[in-house]
Amino acid sequence: MQAVILTAGEGTRMRPLTLTRPKTMLPIAGKPILQYNIEALRENGIKDIIMITGYHESKVKEYFDNGDKFNVNIRYHTQKEQLGTAHAIKYAREYIEDDFIVLNGDIITEPATITDLLSHYKKADTTIVLREVKDPSQFGVVTLEGDNVKDIIEKPPANKAPGNLINTGIYLFNHKIFDYIERTEKSPRGEYEITDSIKMQIKDNLTIKGIISKRHWVDVGKPWELLEANETLLKNMKEDIKGEIEDNVTIHGPIILGEDSIIRSGTYIIGPVYIGKNCEIGPNSYIRANTSIGDDVSIGNAVEIKNSIIMDKTNINHLSYVGDSVIGENCNLGAGTNIANLRFDDNHVKMTIKGEKIDTGRRKMGVIFADNVKTGVNSSFNPGIKVGVGSHIGPGSIISHDIPSNKLVIVNQEHIISKRN
Repeated sequence: MQAVILTAGEGTRMRPLTLTRPKTMLPIAGKPILQYNIEALRENGIKDIIMITGYHESKVKEYFDNGDKFNVNIRYHTQKEQLGTAHAIKYAREYIEDDFIVLNGDIITEPATITDLLSHYKKADTTIVLREVKDPSQFGVVTLEGDNVKDIIEKPPANKAPGNLINTGIYLFNHKIFDYIERTEKSPRGEYEITDSIKMQIKDNLTIKGIISKRHWVDVGKPWELLEANETLLKNMKEDIKGEIEDNVTIHGPIILGEDSIIRSGTYIIGPVYIGKNCEIGPNSYIRANTSIGDDVSIGNAVEIKNSIIMDKTNINHLSYVGDSVIGENCNLGAGTNIANLRFDDNHVKMTIKGEKIDTGRRKMGVIFADNVKTGVNSSFNPGIKVGVGSHIGPGSIISHDIPSNKLVIVNQEHIISKRN
C-alpha cells in the first residue's frame, strides 16, 4: 500500500503565519501538522509516501528530506499551479503501483482512522472517511444509502445541507481514479476537484463506500484552530524530561522538556506543556496549561504564558504576558509586552480573515504574530490582532488594528516639559 499526501497549498486563511511556510508546516504540540499524517501512515505499515508539494516546498523538503529519520520513504512532485485536489493527485500517477491512500496534508487524525480505512481494502473502487459535524457548511457534505456514497455537495449553505456527514479528506482509491481525473473538468472555483471525479464514478455505478468515523480528526483551517488542536493533542502526551530542572521549580501535570533546555528556579508550570530543545525558561516564569514552546526559545523573568504556541527562536522578555496566542519564529517581545485575550465587553473575539471579520467563537483569544515580529517595551495588543512578517511595534504602542508585514509602528507622543515650582 502506498500513500499520497497533498501539501501544495498555501492556506490563505492562516495568513500571516503562512506567508513564510505552507499551512501543513505550522507546528502543533511540537510537530508540524504534516508529521502527524506521516506517523499515522507509518504506524499502519505504510512507508511509501508521495508528497505533492508546491507553495514554499523547500520548507517541507528541508524538514522531511527523503523520510529516513521518520522511518519512511518520501518522494516529491511539485504542483506548479494549485489547480485543485484532482490536479494534485494526478501528479502521483507515475509512482502508484496499486491501491493507495490519499490524505489532505492539513488535517490531523489518529492512526486508528487509517486502520479502519484499510479494513475496507478491496471492498470498493473508492472509500471515503466521513464524519458528523455540527456545521457542515465549510466542507463537502456526503449523502449515504447504507454505506454507499450517493452524492457529494461542496460547501452548501448551512440551512440547505442534506445532512451533517462531511468528507474528511481521507480516501482509499484504486487505479481507476486516474481515468476519472483525466475526464474531470474545472469547477466553478476554477479547480479540478477530486470530489467531481468521485461523482463521475458514482454516475457510472462504481462502488463508492463511506466509513463514518468517530476517531480523532481535526481540520485546521483558521488561526485559532491551531490552539484548539494544540490543546487536544497535548492532553494525550506522555511526560518526557530530557533537559534540566533547577531546584525550587514547581510542576503540576505532565510536561515534555527537550534536550539542553533548562527551567530555572522559581518557575511554576501547570501541564500539559511542551518545551522543545535548547530553551531557557525563567527564572520565576509562569507557564500555564496547553502551551507549546518550540526550540531555541527564551522565556524571561516574570513572564506568563497561557494556552499559546510559541515557535522556534523566539524571545519573550521579562515582565510580559502572552495569552491564547500564536507567536511565530524569531520574534522578540520587549519587556512589559502585554497581549490582551479578553474583550472589555466580554463578547467573543473576532478576527479578520481574508478581509472579513469572523467570530472566532472564543471568549478568550489573543494575537497572531507572523515570523520576525519585534515589540518595544510596554507595548500592548488588543484581542484578535494579527501582525505581519517582519513588522516592528515601537515602545508604548497600543495596537487595536491589524498590522501588515514589514511595517514600523511608532507612538507620536506630545510631552509638556515645564519648570518645577
